[in-house]
Amino acid sequence: MEVEPQGELVLDRYRLLRRLGAGGFGTVWLAHDERLDRPVAVKRVPLDGGESPRAEREALAAARLAHPGIVALYEAGRDDHAYYLVSELVRGRTLGELERAGDLSDLDVVRIGVALCDALEHAHARGVIHRDVKPANVMVPETAEDGAGIAKLTDFGIARLADAAALTRTGDVVGTIAYMAPEQAEGRRTTGAADLYALALVLYEALSGTNPVRAEGAAATARRVGMALPPLRRLRRDLPAGLCAALDAALDSDPERRGSIADLRAALAAAEPYVEDEPGVVDAGPVERTRTWRPEPVRDDERRVRHRYDDEVDARSAPGGGPEGQGRRRVEPVTLPGRVLAGLAAAALVGWALSELAVETAALGAAVAEVDPLLAAAAVGGAVALLPRLAWLVALVGLLVALGAERVTVVVALAAVPVVLFVPRQGTLWSLPAAAPALDLLGLAGAYPALAGQARTIPSRAALGALGFWWLALAPVVTRARPDLDAVAEPAVLALAALWGAAAAVLPLLVRGRTLAVDVVAVTVWAAGLAAATGAIAEALSYTEPDGTVPGAVLAGVVALAAAAFRGAGDRVE
Repeated sequence: MEVEPQGELVLDRYRLLRRLGAGGFGTVWLAHDERLDRPVAVKRVPLDGGESPRAEREALAAARLAHPGIVALYEAGRDDHAYYLVSELVRGRTLGELERAGDLSDLDVVRIGVALCDALEHAHARGVIHRDVKPANVMVPETAEDGAGIAKLTDFGIARLADAAALTRTGDVVGTIAYMAPEQAEGRRTTGAADLYALALVLYEALSGTNPVRAEGAAATARRVGMALPPLRRLRRDLPAGLCAALDAALDSDPERRGSIADLRAALAAAEPYVEDEPGVVDAGPVERTRTWRPEPVRDDERRVRHRYDDEVDARSAPGGGPEGQGRRRVEPVTLPGRVLAGLAAAALVGWALSELAVETAALGAAVAEVDPLLAAAAVGGAVALLPRLAWLVALVGLLVALGAERVTVVVALAAVPVVLFVPRQGTLWSLPAAAPALDLLGLAGAYPALAGQARTIPSRAALGALGFWWLALAPVVTRARPDLDAVAEPAVLALAALWGAAAAVLPLLVRGRTLAVDVVAVTVWAAGLAAATGAIAEALSYTEPDGTVPGAVLAGVVALAAAAFRGAGDRVE
């Protein structure tokens, strides 16, 4: 049995201090370079029959490379017992560890992808094919450096050197099967297209939470290699179409149809402004939860499909939108449930306005009186469900003109205009603040921040949370329970609106839908804090506390738990 080398001085200058990790190919140590007084990483590979071809190959490959996206090799050498590879010490975690912890946002994944594209382009230009790109071989430093330093590719132990003698015979299979390109798995000669495939699969997994190739065993995984993979857009319809199309193309079983690493990098860079910077978007499921995808023919045009969001997203194909629709601001996906809820909310709002406020209209009062509130509500609700933004704006303008009365018109404008300004391109959410007064009538106003907290982005959640309280403050002015508009500008209204906005913004960050016990504790603290803070601010600033703050907060907790569980189930594709 080999003696533990901790504390040993190797290559006459590197003191082995602490084991960092071990695998089938050597052990990595934290070491101290006593000559240059700096920490380094030392991979110690025991000699097998006096030689270590893999270690020598890694040294030869890494010696050609000098790039911030590749772990730098300082020195290679050997003694009577082992071969040593001395490299820079990267303090951080692997991409795989970050995925399992749920600490990556879509923006993180996209930026890491750009860095890895740059690293692989550098390697390929110098005749080095990595052949083992996988999450465990990507280090993400704790402190990101400039440029490609945001992620570093490591372990070139099975790299192929274009101008070196073959170290493996044709037909030999080396690499990690779950990330291996079909031609590599078949033992054919690999090119840079194999690295492109592996990188695309790594990014696909990081964005979707599942690797569709991996199965419960090596044999089952091998049977999936080369099969048609489900388009990424099928799992993440909220991602930019151009990004999904580029990854789908790079995962083509035919290396000639994958495009280039430059193509993938361009799509990743173009997608940066349109993806979320919120950790925990997906939940990386274990092997047993990975869906078994059946091979099925996938047409090239299907791989490059552009999902359309009707009137919300058609504008992205307008001039200036770019070939992938990336030239404009990112738009929230318009789903069928979102359309239905938006239509119902708009219908309820218009029906209430026409039935309760027609008595106050001036010049057009008689005309308004002739309108059946139920028919008008149904018409507006259906229109908003079909064309959320356009119909909402038309209905708003029509309502303002029809009401006519100065006080009521001003109140409606104060309620509606901020929604359009602060949640600009998300028509299905424009009716959501109307839920706050409705919940107040039921004595459950405190539940509203949980509803606002289901929007996808932090700015949207914050805006909708604050606007819900704003509508709640305006409602008494409309019903004459509060006679003047000055009351809505009170410090208490602004403070409570800010509180509700903050509560909605942080809710999904606290309640992640992964561990029920943790979520219950988090939502309990969140609901109790919301209720206590609402009451304290109202008391301190002499403001009437909304009805049902405590029971509403309890309901909010239930809503948050249910929504988190639903999101978690959606991210884990069964």
